Amino acid sequence: MQTSSDRHEYPAHWEADVVLRDGGTARVRPITVDDAERLVSFYEQVSDESKYYRFFAPYPRLSAKDVHRFTHHDFVDRVGLAATIGGEFVATVRYDRIGAGGAPATSPADEAEVAFLVQDAHQGRGVASALLEHIAAVARERGIRRFAAEVLPANTKMIKVFRDAGYTQKRSFEDGVVRLEFGLEPTDRSLAVQYAREHRAEARSVQRLLQPGSVAVVGTGRTPGGVGRSILGNIRDAGYTGRLYAVNSAFPEERKEIDGVPACRSVRDIDGPVDLAVVTVPAAHVPDVVAECGEHGVQGLVVITAGYADSGPEGRERQRALVRQARSYGMRIIGPNAFGIINTSPEVRLNASLAPEMPRPGRIGLFAQSGAIGIALLSRLHRRGGGVTGVTGVSTFVSSGNRADVSGNDVLQYWYDDPETDVALMYLESIGNPRKFTRLARRTAAAKPLVVVQGARHGGVAPQGHAVRATRLPHATVSALLRQAGVIRVDTITDLVDAGLLLARQPLPAGPRVAILGNSESLGLLTYDACLSEGLRPQPPLDLTTAASADDFHAALSRALADDTCDAVVVTAIPTVGEGAAGDAALAEALRSAAAAVPTKPVLVVHVELGGLAQALSAAASTAPQAGPGTGASQGGPGPAEETVPAAPAQQPPAVRVPEGARLIPAYPAAERAVRALGEAVAYAQWRRDAADPGKVPEYEDIDEKGAAEQIAGYLARGQGLTLGTRETCELLGRYGVRVHRALPAPTPDDAVAAARALGYPVALKATAPHLRHRADLGGVRLDLADEEQLRRAYAELTELFGKPAELRPVVQGMAPRGVDTVVRAVIDPAAGAVLSFGLAGAATQLLGDMAHRLIPVTDRDATSLIRSIRTAPLLFGWRGSAPVDAAALEELLLRVSRLVDDHPEVVAVTLEPVVVAPHGLSVLGASVRLAPPPARDDLGPRTLPAY
Repeated sequence: MQTSSDRHEYPAHWEADVVLRDGGTARVRPITVDDAERLVSFYEQVSDESKYYRFFAPYPRLSAKDVHRFTHHDFVDRVGLAATIGGEFVATVRYDRIGAGGAPATSPADEAEVAFLVQDAHQGRGVASALLEHIAAVARERGIRRFAAEVLPANTKMIKVFRDAGYTQKRSFEDGVVRLEFGLEPTDRSLAVQYAREHRAEARSVQRLLQPGSVAVVGTGRTPGGVGRSILGNIRDAGYTGRLYAVNSAFPEERKEIDGVPACRSVRDIDGPVDLAVVTVPAAHVPDVVAECGEHGVQGLVVITAGYADSGPEGRERQRALVRQARSYGMRIIGPNAFGIINTSPEVRLNASLAPEMPRPGRIGLFAQSGAIGIALLSRLHRRGGGVTGVTGVSTFVSSGNRADVSGNDVLQYWYDDPETDVALMYLESIGNPRKFTRLARRTAAAKPLVVVQGARHGGVAPQGHAVRATRLPHATVSALLRQAGVIRVDTITDLVDAGLLLARQPLPAGPRVAILGNSESLGLLTYDACLSEGLRPQPPLDLTTAASADDFHAALSRALADDTCDAVVVTAIPTVGEGAAGDAALAEALRSAAAAVPTKPVLVVHVELGGLAQALSAAASTAPQAGPGTGASQGGPGPAEETVPAAPAQQPPAVRVPEGARLIPAYPAAERAVRALGEAVAYAQWRRDAADPGKVPEYEDIDEKGAAEQIAGYLARGQGLTLGTRETCELLGRYGVRVHRALPAPTPDDAVAAARALGYPVALKATAPHLRHRADLGGVRLDLADEEQLRRAYAELTELFGKPAELRPVVQGMAPRGVDTVVRAVIDPAAGAVLSFGLAGAATQLLGDMAHRLIPVTDRDATSLIRSIRTAPLLFGWRGSAPVDAAALEELLLRVSRLVDDHPEVVAVTLEPVVVAPHGLSVLGASVRLAPPPARDDLGPRTLPAY
């Protein structure tokens, strides 16, 4: 790409796809000598005013010298980037390294002059802001720390780009020009600006897909049946409010419509814009369709077609080519191998999916990577729709298929702002960017509940068709981190729907205290036991007896809700003989009216074989859509198998008119399911309260951050990755206030005696061989050795039992105060980020996996909750009369380790084991530290879409 005189090869890693402010995409790449014609063409389309702002004078055309200068770069001191759409330039940015007085310079000069030019037709789309992020990242990589820019005062748009970037700036005005200078190191404000722009752009890109003004179904069959024809019919039958077109290159030229929909042979033949294309043609023809759509200005694609990464290595290459081609035209893709998308909003009414029936409109957003699970979710909501969902149906549904482009992260960005979505339910088979997902989930969960079930938890590999980065963290750790971010993590699709319906219908509980009442003593006791199993605090069940009337239920529920010692109520009900549907409706009305009087406490119903009550408990039957006859949901082609949606009950209860906006009471067929959903709501409500005050990362005056950085740099100069020795480990940890108990090697009995004299009796003798380390149960440790005689005897016993000293690697260590043995670990995972873990040493962690985890940096509140999150935490706090440990000292240790890893990402692993926590103070008896170049962090760089 460049001439031999250039100092660096073409930096392909600078290439990136970005989402712009309006939801479209552009490709950012370095400008090379091959771009001369593109640059000239681009410049010709820029207005005279924009040229004047760029060059401070009339500049109608570029000279040959200009073209050479702007296309020949060394990618170090002179760099140019272009934003392209459809292969053509729409904006450019360049920097030139400068020295004192603004003269051209080379390294180590760390300042550069930067300048932009954006085609007028693309101004206002956020192109310049995206380019500034990328050119700043390039400059930092090349050792540049500051940018300078000279801008005419009238060029307010460009001044705003610099001002809004969030960098620390200095502004001056001289000779009629505004001079801006700003540092390039990311700041809290610049990252906040970057995340806000990312959110707006990605949310808008999904909005364009879910709220299109016009849709073309490409691949509509000429005869009834088939995927394309079915989707066309589903869109039409749902009452789509926009313009709909059927496209098939095999249509006869004289054919103008099909099934009442305008028909065209090509997207190019459509008279007017097309916002969304649903692609159902065979994979071999998809590239031609994408080209047609891109040239026509289509904004997004839903690719139903299978045969991509889901079909093996060749298909994966086709998928990569598909994404690259679509992005080159500024389009985003849902799919391929997608089930489709649905938007039930009355302003849209879009069912661009293989589901033959539009779900009931409501407040629940659904996302599923799997088409089969998408069918199952829609089916379950439909099945319970006549009784539990009612008007609490679906707002939007996205089945992403292979998730080649649009992912769950993008949909979360959309749901966060969507006023039509109150609860988000997600089925994820893989998480492509756990660090970003955790960040977005935390923000979303602070505003509305996010319930997630993760498939393929134990398979060890991502589902076929999904491109995800590797993580070394076990699923239990990932699950714990998601919960820390406020995600309601459940195990099954049933739990997903159960929790979602409760959260969509009822207020969050103020605490774990539960009142139980009903007409069955046995069902009440089952509910009581289920509450205890979920960690709730149930009151003794109130048995109203089987003779209880609707009025009795109303009175009992009213009393329970008025009780200040109750945070939630579970009502249990069994059928009343002889009353039938009328009795069900009366009971439903009694419960609804009582609950309406106290709208701050959640109410759930457990019913046994009482379909009529479940129906009556739904929102007003007179206004909610009724379930239609049984229908099937089948791909009819590529994708998941058919699943039948059960028919609505033949006998509907009498219509019960409920005031608009009335609270809807969810009904569950089993006590365990109702209580499990309530338990999740209680935990989520507590997380919301805690998230309002997340705590702070303490500052410690005795931390030597600079000294630790120099020490780490010196160690890494030896090699790319290494585990520090005992002395180096103790020295590095000591700079952060973590003192490791001194241990001296004892290769002979005499050495052991000398070490004990140096340390002072009593001492411990330990074997540190890998197979014996931290295994006191094997007998490799001797404690409380009070004198030389006991030490020599213990040394002889160890060597007799386990072998020669060279194999045992014995050490002598001074005795620490008695306490509870714990373990502290920190690790930097390339996908999830830095994670701090804590548990009790020994069987609790090794056998039972009882460890708690938090993302680094850890706040003081995180540390407090971390040590209390393990199941064996009672052993730390006076279990069975033992003395409580020094929790404050333990929390401080966790915070100091968190600071070390956060300040120095080269510290990729830390293990402190055992840490003996006594009633006063603690002792770190063993420690190891591993150093390596830190994994790349894309969350601190410029905004990019996943590379393909």
